[in-house]
Amino acid sequence: MATYVNHMVEQKLDLTFAALADPTRRAMLAALRGGERSIGDLAAPHAMTFAGAAKHVGVLARAGLIERRKVGRQQLCRLKAERFAEAEAWLAEWTRFWNHQLDALEAALREDQE
Repeated sequence: MATYVNHMVEQKLDLTFAALADPTRRAMLAALRGGERSIGDLAAPHAMTFAGAAKHVGVLARAGLIERRKVGRQQLCRLKAERFAEAEAWLAEWTRFWNHQLDALEAALREDQE
């Protein structure tokens, strides 16, 4: 069971980091920090078509970084915090690992100097 859960978490992280790898999608996420936006609003600063923006929004939604809702003919998007928290936890784990490694290296270098 633990292997299955780890695999699911890794798949979610893969989607998250793949979505974050694109500068246009990161800019869209930054725009959403100001609150809910339509796909058209998200497309405007990038001089792209609605269809192009919708593809980026789809990637963000599949990654769980945003959620969409329909209001009339518009699709409104907003940030979802959960997936960001998962990515942050993963990064924090590696930060602790590397800090420990670097502390050990520093201690070893100090011993060599004495």
